Amino acid sequence: MENHFGNVVKLLKLEASSIEHATVNLREEDVNEAISLIGKCDGKLIVTGVGKSGVIAQKIAQTFTSTGTVAVFVHPSDALHGSLGMVSKEDVVIALSNSGETDEILAILPSIKQRGVPVISIVGNIDSTLSRSSDVVLDASVDKEACPLNLAPTASTTVALAIGDAIAMTVMESRGLTADDFAANHPAGRLGKRLTLRVESLMHESPNIEESAGWLDVVKAISKYALGAVNVVDNSGKLIGIVTDGDLRRTIERTEPSRFLSLDASLMMTRDPIVASPEMLAYDALQLMEDRPSQISVLPVVDSANKCVGLLRLHDVVMSGL
Repeated sequence: MENHFGNVVKLLKLEASSIEHATVNLREEDVNEAISLIGKCDGKLIVTGVGKSGVIAQKIAQTFTSTGTVAVFVHPSDALHGSLGMVSKEDVVIALSNSGETDEILAILPSIKQRGVPVISIVGNIDSTLSRSSDVVLDASVDKEACPLNLAPTASTTVALAIGDAIAMTVMESRGLTADDFAANHPAGRLGKRLTLRVESLMHESPNIEESAGWLDVVKAISKYALGAVNVVDNSGKLIGIVTDGDLRRTIERTEPSRFLSLDASLMMTRDPIVASPEMLAYDALQLMEDRPSQISVLPVVDSANKCVGLLRLHDVVMSGL
């Protein structure tokens, strides 16, 4: 079987070097002006491109939108047939073209200019019609595509995407977007859940027993609640400890049968266990359970007064999709 690993590594290095080369090609004043235009934009960001550049333009628009800047992708052909109606004078346009001579993009430029909308171009040829017609030009030129024929858009699209991402992230930082702001735009999926899902949404009603409960009462309580553990509390409901299935089993194994009647929760429980609060992110609680030499599968949930309000199971956190 032929080994292609070396060629793949070579091409990856070529694309990586193309991105590094972009740091030399980009001019500081152009980057600053592009970020200033986007940052001061009172409307929306219109991102456009054709073919592979169009695909990259869609990704850039999505990145801006998810990081606090309203952006939409508009295909130039659609723009020529009515979609230009969504472009207003408060907007900013980002146009992507490797050649800078894409017919469809050049065809919509007069209408965009007529509305006084600034154009930022991410272009592979700075000596092109698009470049000369743009208010800001971001140089995305490459010496060679990662293609044996030097034809398929590869390194050039990678560089254009990297520039778009870098601009979007810088705008996000300049606007002071917080993790909570980011989470508000990503409520679904693993990422959104890690930033928004809290313990209170997953915890069970606290299965409480008293410290003096006998071993048989502990068995009955664990069976009744079917959570694999019970919280041991004092008369005011404050947490003292926790008895898990494992605690119960280990205590019974090391105790003579004749002494079973003397066993109570105080002799079985783990005192001062690790706890979670209802407001804690479920992902942080997951880290509490997993990032330790000996993994734990349940966490008592206590409020600010150390009163037991619930029990969180590792199983429920995992099943939530985190």
